[in-house]
Amino acid sequence: MKRFQPIVALDVPTKRLSLKLLDQFEVEPKPIIKIGMQLFYEEGPDIIWETQRRGFDIFLDLKLHDIPNTVEKGMQSIGHFGVQFTTIHAAGGSEMMAAGLRGLQAGAAEAEVEAPKLLAITQLTSTDEHSMQTEQHVNLSIQESVQSYAKLAQQAGVDGVVCSAQELAVIRPVVSDDFLCITPGIRPDLNVEDDQKRTVTPAQARQLGSNGIVVGRPITQSDHPQDAYLEITKEFLED
Repeated sequence: MKRFQPIVALDVPTKRLSLKLLDQFEVEPKPIIKIGMQLFYEEGPDIIWETQRRGFDIFLDLKLHDIPNTVEKGMQSIGHFGVQFTTIHAAGGSEMMAAGLRGLQAGAAEAEVEAPKLLAITQLTSTDEHSMQTEQHVNLSIQESVQSYAKLAQQAGVDGVVCSAQELAVIRPVVSDDFLCITPGIRPDLNVEDDQKRTVTPAQARQLGSNGIVVGRPITQSDHPQDAYLEITKEFLED
């Protein structure tokens, strides 16, 4: 099974802080860098170019969710950036995901770059079963909901999903072998309490069959981010 270098969530508010953090990663291979809403909305595409100039692959995590036409046009713009991964909400349905994929491929072709892998968001790792059922009114278990989204995403042509590693056991039997499962909610210390609810360690994610892990605060808020990254990389990639 293909496993990627850990994806480091660059959850800082400004380009100055993000570049200061990126410059600490003097290792090869470099981590994949996740640029999310806060940083992209503050800095725009320039933060993508600056990160690419430093030799990093990019996971652009904007989680598009709108009517199919709007998502298609948004993804067409994202396709121009030459990033390696981007995201869309599976809750938008198969028509929206298929439209997003079309736009992404069209944009990449216009820019003459390789199209990113498109990943569908299932249930956020900050969601627990109680809130899903009482607030979203989804009358399923978390595992049933995520499994259903994964099947829908593959049928729409999407490359994979973003999910908790806790759900991989129910996803793997219903998707193809090359379907990617990228797992956030990674905590080397599971005793740390924050807004993440469905968490696993890097080693557990590897054992459960994750293709890639997304790690934010345990690395970016560490006193020594590169050391934290190397330790997590070893735990995730080494059999």
